[in-house]
Amino acid sequence: MKQDFLTDIQKIYDELTSRQDKLNSYFKLLHESHKEAQKIVDDFLEYIQIEKDSDSIMAALSRIVNLKEDFLEQVLQRVGCDSDEIVTKKELAYSWVSDFYTKYHKSLLDWVEEKNLLSPFYRTILFGVHDIGLSLNNAQSRWTNHIIHTINANLFKKFDGDEKRVLEYLHNFSLFDKDTFGVITDRSYSALKENEDGSHSVHSYNEIFRTDIENTSKEISKLISELSNLDDEVYHQKSQWIKYFNAINDAFCENNVENLLSKWQEVDIAWMSITTPIQVGHPLEYYEDHFRKAVALEWDVRIINPKLQTSSSTRENIKGFTASLAKEIGKNAISIAKNNILQVDKTQLYIGQPMLYYAAELNGLFSAQVVPNDKMVSDKYGHKIFAYSDFVLASKLAKPTMKLSVEVMGKEFVKNSRNFAEHCPSLWHEVYDISTIGHEFGHILWLESDTEGVMNKSGQFKNIEEFKATSGGLMAFFHNERENLKEHIVDDLVSRSIGLMAWREVGEVLPYYCEGLIHLDILFKSKIIRYENEIVIDYSKYEEMKNAYKESYKNLATHYVNKLDASEFLHRYTAKENGVYLPKDKDIKEFVEYYYDRYKEIGQQSIVLE
Repeated sequence: MKQDFLTDIQKIYDELTSRQDKLNSYFKLLHESHKEAQKIVDDFLEYIQIEKDSDSIMAALSRIVNLKEDFLEQVLQRVGCDSDEIVTKKELAYSWVSDFYTKYHKSLLDWVEEKNLLSPFYRTILFGVHDIGLSLNNAQSRWTNHIIHTINANLFKKFDGDEKRVLEYLHNFSLFDKDTFGVITDRSYSALKENEDGSHSVHSYNEIFRTDIENTSKEISKLISELSNLDDEVYHQKSQWIKYFNAINDAFCENNVENLLSKWQEVDIAWMSITTPIQVGHPLEYYEDHFRKAVALEWDVRIINPKLQTSSSTRENIKGFTASLAKEIGKNAISIAKNNILQVDKTQLYIGQPMLYYAAELNGLFSAQVVPNDKMVSDKYGHKIFAYSDFVLASKLAKPTMKLSVEVMGKEFVKNSRNFAEHCPSLWHEVYDISTIGHEFGHILWLESDTEGVMNKSGQFKNIEEFKATSGGLMAFFHNERENLKEHIVDDLVSRSIGLMAWREVGEVLPYYCEGLIHLDILFKSKIIRYENEIVIDYSKYEEMKNAYKESYKNLATHYVNKLDASEFLHRYTAKENGVYLPKDKDIKEFVEYYYDRYKEIGQQSIVLE
């Protein structure tokens, strides 16, 4: 029975891939006729009332196919929209995309039903998750408007754009969520309300978004009721699934702010016991809200690729280098590392792709993810890593060649990069394992239960954490190098780090932009790259680069072990000018400014490589 189920999973996975390939084909519209894509793009641009030209077509395709907002925001700025107009049009874009994917997902579910795939129990989960997702799609707009565009915007204005003063205000008036011991948590499951006198108070989502939560709760209760009348005859995890959905319902409906963290911990604990090829994703991440780290309304289904469920070699390399480095650092680094290695051992790895996605995830899907973020839960139950290697590779091959990439990286580099992805997929997957799955394992390291809270006094923890993750994957590779992958790892690191420079004005991905700044400091100063009208990579400087990363990472790990404020490490490499982080090094800063100016000028333009 289990083998038949996995056969059905593979059929669904292949159908998903086929449908995603069709979506990805819309990018052909940039350089050739594509009637379906043309109709969809015309409808999108008319809906948000933006003139049609090559840049807005690219922005529309990026928003629809890749769920990315950055190109759209650039176009809106270029045509002279003020900040309020940008917010309005981005919300219109979200509404359009939400309707588009509602139909897209329903079509897939109808196909699963028609083919009689999976078991009644798991088909019920899929349809139930979809109905819950539709209610959260509606809630997402109000969540964004209230938390990001109202409360946070007003706080930013109140303190003249000084984030440090905002955080001091939040601390002084106890406006963060706390655990049962009264300790400030590293994230919030609540929102602020501005009172008549200008003060703020903390309230649960159920109080702030009552109608939305009521609608969501009704759909969750309906799913629980339906599952109660069915059996999981394949994986025998009926009780785990019902416990999980009950926990989510309780957490969403909780009014007492003091109980929110423990309620969502119960969700994560219940979720960790579900080990099936179909996984549901719930509110886990908190990138959008820079002040209180309010957890976003994530909701999705992830499905594995049965052909790719092999052990990641990166797991063992992560453990090996962590143990070795802990001995070098000494003191309590050794006990922290021992605990981290136990967590790495307990981590469940799921390689697959997103199947259904809603709410916050219609503003961008991840290429990989390690969760839960809760240290109490992960210490005891481990983590789950989700990796979307096939999905990412298909997207990479479908995307047009960007004029800016050719200008900055050089025509030969861009051609070689595409050829590597297209003609060496098995090697490409190995690089993905090191750089992306390694990144997710890297997040686990050097953390204790209070690390983020202590290090985040200045609000900069996330702005160094992404560098820690990527460089952790690199350190794992350095611990057990493969000669035939060295240059590919360098290519991946260089192109990614430079590409991140485009994200400096996209708030929710600022941590990745900051990560890129630190990488560029190391890459330029080790002389493995230089800029001479285009980026030149000197692979003979590989050892210098490796040593520079080892030194930087050791300093960073020590910083985490000592729980120093994150801003101290970030400011070794960057300085804030006019509200923007820039490299401290004058020459690197010059390159970064040049790149961003060119991004604003030609960032949406694609070309056909000869």
